[in-house]
Amino acid sequence: MTNTLSAPRTGKFAILASAVLYTAMTFGVATSTAPANAAGNAYYSAQLAAPAGDSRVVAGGVAWACEGTTCVAGKTSARPLRVCRGLNRKFGEVASFTANGEELPAEELAKCNG
Repeated sequence: MTNTLSAPRTGKFAILASAVLYTAMTFGVATSTAPANAAGNAYYSAQLAAPAGDSRVVAGGVAWACEGTTCVAGKTSARPLRVCRGLNRKFGEVASFTANGEELPAEELAKCNG
């Protein structure tokens, strides 16, 4: 007796292969730094006093992509000072911090690092 509800073996393989391919493609997009570094996509930008220990990290409620002393991230609903403090807790002194193209004022940068 044949089970009419099950797909043929080649159909199952095609579904599995498609699922694996889709997962690999979406994982690559999610972990790539290209979207964050592309012009116009980075809402936050920070220069650290020392190179970042990790290239990808979540700090201050934001996913950061870092290379050397430069870190960039997309927008969040938190205030820039709060985001800066989160980055400071993770990597130490933040030399400069920009949100939507506007640099954090010196007194707020001092609070970020304090």
